[in-house]
Amino acid sequence: MASSMPAVVHYAVRTGGVELREIPVPAPGEREVLLRVAAVGVCGSDVHTFHNTQSWPTSVPVVLGHEFCGEVAALGPGARGFREGDWVVSETAAEIDEDSPQARSGLYNLDPHRRGFGNARDGAMARYVRVPTRCLHRMPAGLAPEVAAYTEPCCVAYNAVVGNARVRPGDVVVVIGPGPIGLLCAQVARICGAGAVVVAGTTRDKGRLRVALRTGATHAVDVETEDMPALLRTLGDGGGADVVVDAAGASRALESALAWVRPAGTVSKVGWGPQPLGFSMDPLVQKNVTLQGSFSHNWPIWERALRLLAAGQLDVRPLISRVAGLEEWRSCFEGMAEGALLKAVLKP
Repeated sequence: MASSMPAVVHYAVRTGGVELREIPVPAPGEREVLLRVAAVGVCGSDVHTFHNTQSWPTSVPVVLGHEFCGEVAALGPGARGFREGDWVVSETAAEIDEDSPQARSGLYNLDPHRRGFGNARDGAMARYVRVPTRCLHRMPAGLAPEVAAYTEPCCVAYNAVVGNARVRPGDVVVVIGPGPIGLLCAQVARICGAGAVVVAGTTRDKGRLRVALRTGATHAVDVETEDMPALLRTLGDGGGADVVVDAAGASRALESALAWVRPAGTVSKVGWGPQPLGFSMDPLVQKNVTLQGSFSHNWPIWERALRLLAAGQLDVRPLISRVAGLEEWRSCFEGMAEGALLKAVLKP
C-alpha cells in the first residue's frame, strides 16, 4: 500500500478553497477499518462548499465526500464484525458521543456532538478513508459501486418522506426542488403509495423535471410558467397537498409549501438555505400545518434503503449523470453547479 494518495481537500473557507492534494494514507484507529473507496457521490453540499455558499460550520483542512462505498482494506485495533475484502457502505456520522441522550435513543444523527465525514472529519474523495465499524453496512450482492454510493441520499429522502412526513397511500404529495434529494423523495413517496406526486421546479430545471416523470412522479411543474394551485385543485379532493417536501431550501420554497399544503397537512423541510424567510408565517397557524425539519438518518433507515436499492424499488441510475475519476472532480463540481449534471459519482 502506498504511503500517500490524492484527495479532494477543502483547505480554506473561501470561494474556490478546494483542490486536489497529495496526503498521507490514514491508519485505522480503535474499532475502525481502513476502507478502499470504490465510489463516492458528489453532494450538493460539496458544491456549496466549493463556492463557499454553505449554511453550516465546517472545519479545514478536510477531505470532502460523505456518500461512499468500498472494500475493507485493513482492520484497526478492536475492529469486529468485518473482515478484509468485505464490501460495505458507510453512514455519515463519523464521530458521535455514544453516551448522549440522542445516541442512547438511536437518534445519533441528532447528537449535538456529531461530526460528519467530509465536513468535520476526512471524507472519501480519496483512495482510502478510515471508518468506525458502527458506521458500516454490508453491500447487497450485485449492487454496483456507483449505485451503492447513492445509499446516503436515499436515506435522506427516506427519512424526509417516511420518518418525518409519514406519507400514506392515496396522499397528494408535492416535492419542491428536482435535485437528487427531491427526485428521490418523489420515488419514496410513490413507494409509500401516494396517489399523486408532483415535482415542482423552474424553467432552468426542464431536464430534471423530465427525469422526475421517468422515475415516479405523476406530474412535473415549471412554477414559472404553469399554475400549481390550478393543478392541485384537480388532485385528490382539490384542497391542496397532504404533504409538501421542501427539498430546495430557499425561503421562497417554504413560502410556496405553506401556500400549497392543505389545512392540517404537513411540510417536511429537508433542503438547506441560509436566507432569512422574509414572509409571514401566518398560513402555518391559519391552516394548522405541521412544519417538520428532517436531518440525516440512522441505522434502521440505512438497512431499509439498502433493501429498496437491492430490490430495484429505488432506481437511482437515471439520476447519475456522470461517473468519473478523482482527477476530474472540478469539472464534476462545476457541471452540477451549472445544472449540466444532475449527479456525479467519483471513482478514486
